Amino acid sequence: MKLVVTGATGKLGRAVVAELLRLVPAERVTAVVRDEAKAADLAAQGVPIRMADYTRPDTLAEVFGPGDRVLFVSTNVPGAERMAQHAAVIEAAKAAEVGLLAYTSVLDAPNAGFSIGRDHWATEQLITATGLPSVMLRNGWYNENYTGFLGPTMQAGRVFGAAGDGRVATAAVADYAMAAAIVLTADDGLRPVYELSGDTAWSLAEFAAELSAQTGADIAYDSMEPAQYKAIMLDAGVPEASADALLEADAAIARGELSATPGDLRRLIGRPTTTIAASVTSTLAAGYPLGGAHDSPSPQHESNHRGA
Repeated sequence: MKLVVTGATGKLGRAVVAELLRLVPAERVTAVVRDEAKAADLAAQGVPIRMADYTRPDTLAEVFGPGDRVLFVSTNVPGAERMAQHAAVIEAAKAAEVGLLAYTSVLDAPNAGFSIGRDHWATEQLITATGLPSVMLRNGWYNENYTGFLGPTMQAGRVFGAAGDGRVATAAVADYAMAAAIVLTADDGLRPVYELSGDTAWSLAEFAAELSAQTGADIAYDSMEPAQYKAIMLDAGVPEASADALLEADAAIARGELSATPGDLRRLIGRPTTTIAASVTSTLAAGYPLGGAHDSPSPQHESNHRGA
């Protein structure tokens, strides 16, 4: 029985593999990737590599084996293309009769009022229909969705967004990765759904204040109307489909859809979640690029949260 991580060279997948290597021998972990060269460091640690592409269902046929415990990291493309890719992975897992299919969904997916969330809920339903043993890891937003863009933010002297006074309960990629690794290696006692989010919800105004406090700069939150924010993103080189998805996500934050703090993540990993302040501190300590004309001044959830 293998512990299989799809999208293993993405931000989340790579972090999950690192956590698994703390818990089990490398030969028990399998990394599924599109580009073998990007997985050279994993191979050097003894991790078996399997090549597959969500857009080519034929490449998925030999990826999973009977009894494997699989972390299915969702793709980061929007809409119908995402669903086609997800369906291909699910069908391959079903055909292989995997022992567990854990899926990286989104917080409170059944009630999501934005397109990213609806795609995740539809994927959950496809997984449930297979009859496979499954766990839905409903991840909230990541600290890195915001700290990953500190360069452009500091350069502009503003935090951009259209979330109003809405609050978002984020945690670090490392927190969600630890949770996924614990689920993959658990002998029993797993729940079918985990609502995973940070311990504390915060607003973009509070994020701007934290940046100001830690850097000494005067950083303000520029709360924009959706059309104005979209124009800023398009000017920064964000594809229109991504800009629309981000606007929907900010509207969801404004409605409170990503502010829940049920405590599942804290309980699963056995410690408090990483605060946004702590992530700001570590990002500043590591240094960050100022970026150029095509760097987005917005937190791009899908590219940070997922990515294969």
